[in-house]
Amino acid sequence: MYDVIIIGSGPAGLSAAIYAKRAQLNAIVIEKQYMGTGQIAESERVDNYPGLYGESGYDLGEKFRQHAVSLGVEFYEGEAERINPSEGGYDIVLTDDKTLRTKTIIYAAGANPKKLDIKGEAEFLGKGVSYCAVCDGAFYKDKTVAVIGGGDTALQDAVLLSKTARTVYLVHRRAEFRANKTLQKTVVDTENIKTVLNAVPLEISGDKKVGSIRLKQNNEEKLLGVDGVFAAIGTIPNSRLLDGIAQLDDNNYVIAGEDGITSANGIFAAGDVRTKKLRQVVTAVSDGANCVVSAEEFISKISE
Repeated sequence: MYDVIIIGSGPAGLSAAIYAKRAQLNAIVIEKQYMGTGQIAESERVDNYPGLYGESGYDLGEKFRQHAVSLGVEFYEGEAERINPSEGGYDIVLTDDKTLRTKTIIYAAGANPKKLDIKGEAEFLGKGVSYCAVCDGAFYKDKTVAVIGGGDTALQDAVLLSKTARTVYLVHRRAEFRANKTLQKTVVDTENIKTVLNAVPLEISGDKKVGSIRLKQNNEEKLLGVDGVFAAIGTIPNSRLLDGIAQLDDNNYVIAGEDGITSANGIFAAGDVRTKKLRQVVTAVSDGANCVVSAEEFISKISE
């Protein structure tokens, strides 16, 4: 039986693995993709992780992983299919029918941005298409961008981008935004944010990078010349395995605080899958470390 099984090998999971190994815990990381490092690998450049300014997301993820490997962290390539409570902990059943037993679980399965599902989106990912204005906004100084969405995140992204971009088109499929009134007023008061309402994205085009986005607005098509497209229509947490085991919020994020403690004894949530305000690499790494401390305390209590 393991002391802790870490589900997910993104920054949160790898941070947890490093801290677990340093704490002399018997731990293993379950990863769906061979030598995976999570969504960070899709970021063209990371400028907001202290001390590693300008790293590509792929390179930063590899550094996290190599740190874990250098400490002798054990990895298992496979996908967890279900979690079953058992005597003294949990059984994790994998899709290859293998079962791993553990006293505690650090759940770091992450969340995926909702896709626009339009032509050109996948082709230009990392070449003008982004799901994180905080991560990539600085690359669009004095350029023109489009933000897609109508909630708080979309309007916050538009305001953030307006500080560096020349023009920000805020595209929403409805006639009114869903965001809070204060944000809406800020958008209205920001001169270089142009709202495009009742508009649905159809296609992203360009040469080697994004050059335009085609929309359908009030039954007519129009083309906006843009250098970047930021999709902000929400995220989908990968929390299915904990449904019915740990408490989830209305959007299916795992309810857990900074300590990672969930409603299920011995299960801790780290990274983008948990309820939190800021979903960034730096907070994911912090979550992984905090979860190990919580897991250590839990193991000590059940061992008394």
